[in-house]
Amino acid sequence: MSILHRARFTTSAARLDQLPPPTGPEVCFVGRSNAGKSSAINVLTNQRKLAYSSKTPGRTRLINMFGIPDTLDDNPDAVIGYLVDLPGYGYASVAQSAREEWADVLGGYLSERSSLAGVVLLVDIRRGVTKLDRRLVDWLAPRGVPVLALLTKADKLPYGQRVRAIAALKKELSDLGTLHAIAFSATHRIGLEEATAHIENWISPKVVP
Repeated sequence: MSILHRARFTTSAARLDQLPPPTGPEVCFVGRSNAGKSSAINVLTNQRKLAYSSKTPGRTRLINMFGIPDTLDDNPDAVIGYLVDLPGYGYASVAQSAREEWADVLGGYLSERSSLAGVVLLVDIRRGVTKLDRRLVDWLAPRGVPVLALLTKADKLPYGQRVRAIAALKKELSDLGTLHAIAFSATHRIGLEEATAHIENWISPKVVP
């Protein structure tokens, strides 16, 4: 069983100063509000409702942290790391002031959080990299944090188009120090094993050879 399957809700925070102190490695998930972030987290953790998607995309404003328990520690609260669901961005109906507020939270977390071990960037394979995705990448590039790009909804495209979409994304985000991109579909479980292995290795390198 994947260690990700043990993930459980730990805390929510509206601001960076409400987050617990940095301890174990954190892998954050970020992407446009309709890129399939909640679906990806749920299928990776093999849980149907761990991550919730708002009925109105773009309205989820909280940072949600899911701890992965340390089964070798007698302390029931001990964790080996966290999956972190950052607020989605880019939904048109949300007020500009709210979008800027979320940008401050996203930018602050990505550029300052010392325990950040890796970033899972979700991009709709049919849309490609948007201006807002690019803005996020600009926060990340100076830190050199490794990025796993999941090109979601890959089941909507034939294999050849998936390959071309991955190549285009890698070219556009070539300024990222460490970037791995895979076609992904939560509903069809495309790319699930590969994505799981990457995230496990960020949280607990001994798990994956």
